Parts: sequence; C-alpha cells; structure tokens
Amino acid sequence: MILTVTPNPSLDRTYEVPALERGEVLRASAERVDPGGKGVNVSRAVAAAGHRSVAVVPLGGAPGALVARLLAGQGIEVAPVPVAGQTRSNIAIAEPDGTLTKVNAPGPELTPEESETVLATVSAHAPAADWIACCGSLPRGLAPEWYAELVTRVHGAGARIALDTSGPSLLAALAARPDVVKPNADELAEAVGRPLATVGDAVKAAEELRERGAGAVLASLGADGQLLVTADGVHYGRAPVPVVRSNVGAGDASLAGFLAAGGTGPEALAAAVAHGAAAVQLPGSEMPTPADLDPGRVTVTSDIPLDFVLSEQGSPR
Repeated sequence: MILTVTPNPSLDRTYEVPALERGEVLRASAERVDPGGKGVNVSRAVAAAGHRSVAVVPLGGAPGALVARLLAGQGIEVAPVPVAGQTRSNIAIAEPDGTLTKVNAPGPELTPEESETVLATVSAHAPAADWIACCGSLPRGLAPEWYAELVTRVHGAGARIALDTSGPSLLAALAARPDVVKPNADELAEAVGRPLATVGDAVKAAEELRERGAGAVLASLGADGQLLVTADGVHYGRAPVPVVRSNVGAGDASLAGFLAAGGTGPEALAAAVAHGAAAVQLPGSEMPTPADLDPGRVTVTSDIPLDFVLSEQGSPR
C-alpha cells in the first residue's frame, strides 16, 4: 500500500485550446476535471497501476467534497481531514504543442489544530504502508519545518518516506533524513543555490542533498531523463517521447512508478521513467495505466553521460 500526503490538495480544471491568445475569448476543444495536488496524483497513478493507495488530504467546502468523490471513484481510499477553509481550485490551459499555462490558487490556511490532525492521521495509517509519499507545497499556516516533523513521525512508526517538495520545506526536511527526495531540475538547482548545466552538475547536486540527509535522490530532468543517486551508486534513465501532450503530473506519475516498483535500484528507476514518459503523452493530468506504458523504450545505465548538456528546464509537475 502506498500512503500519500497532500497538505494543499486542489480541484483541477484543464482546458485544451488551439492557441492561448491573451485578451481574447477562447473556445476549449476539451475539458477535464480532476482531483489535484502532487500527492493526490501519486495516489491516482498508483491506483491506475492496480495497486492500493490511501490518500490523506485536508478538505473543505464544495471543492473538497468533489475531490473526495472523484478520488473514491478512481478506487483510492480517502482519509480526509476536515478543514474550515475551502479547498483551492486550479486552472490549466493546454495548447497542442504541449505548452501549458497554469493558475494555481493559494488554498486555505490551516489552523494548528488542523495541522496536528493531519500529522496524527498519517501516523495512524503509517504502519500499514509500504511507502509514504509526501508531496507538494505547504498551505498557509504550516511552517517550512512541517515536513521535517512529518518525516520524524513516519520514521517513528517504522515506515519509509519519499518527499517531493522544494525550497525551504525541502531544505528543512533534509535534517530529518527522508528515505527519498524527488526534485526536478529547477528544484535541485534551487536547493544547491546554483544553475545546473550538465547531467554531471545534476549528479553533484544530488550528492550534496544526500550529504545533507537524503537517503536517495530521484531527480527528474524533464526531456533529458531521470537520475537515481543512492549510497550504492548513480543510475541514469531515459525514454524517447514522440509527442508531449501535457506534463501536468508527469513527475508524480514517475514517483508512483518508482515506489510501486519497490522504491530502490535501477528497476525502480526504469519504472519511474516509463510512467513519466507515458504521462506526458496523456491529456491534462490523466495518469497512465499499464496499457499506456512502453518499458521497451526505457534505457537505464550506470555509465552516466556527465558532459551531456541539459535542455532548458521547465517544471514537469
């Protein structure tokens, strides 16, 4: 079972348009409504792959109730934490060439009591989890050290934890020694305070995060593949993608594939790459099923192309 924690979930609406023209009335060719938030997406991808997932989510108002119904409809067990504020609603506009424009709402402000209830709910479910994935930005009301406290409690329950966040929250959590952290290239560069020009630069940055407390680093490099840096060595994986339709949730699908495949070693990295490559070829934040995967196109090697120049990075989320 993969337990996910999403401190700031959302209701996501995605519109596909021929072109985004500022100031004009646009007519969408397609529309999707999905439960959103990085941990929520991990749960959706785990469930789409046929595995059990429990999602811990603070939910409030009509958008929160709809998020719960949508998750349950996808076979995900919901562990809701009622909050007074209203769950945020986000808008994404997708163009045919893969360009995505997003407007993310700030979300509710959690009270100290609501924060403690989220932590207690995770602790109650932790003993039954093979992995716990804690993902996304923190809502208002939670200090950057909140994830560090969560990591400490999860380890106290004897569970393994993967953390996908960025900025001060990531840096504060490293001292608590999360088992896996999963930054993308931009987040990895931000964490070490310098730009990353090559795969070699990304490897060095990942090694720095390990020195600061991360057990392993699973780094998404966008179109340039993924890195897994552990105490046992470094592995690099890639898969060609003919057409990128939407990169929303691609990193979350990668983490789901990685954890569902055991969360360690090159085999898990190959699963992460396959899930990420499949996700970017699907509309909106749709998560890949086993039928969407093409593991034969994935290559994983320990012969790292250190001098390979990274593409201009976006943020596949």
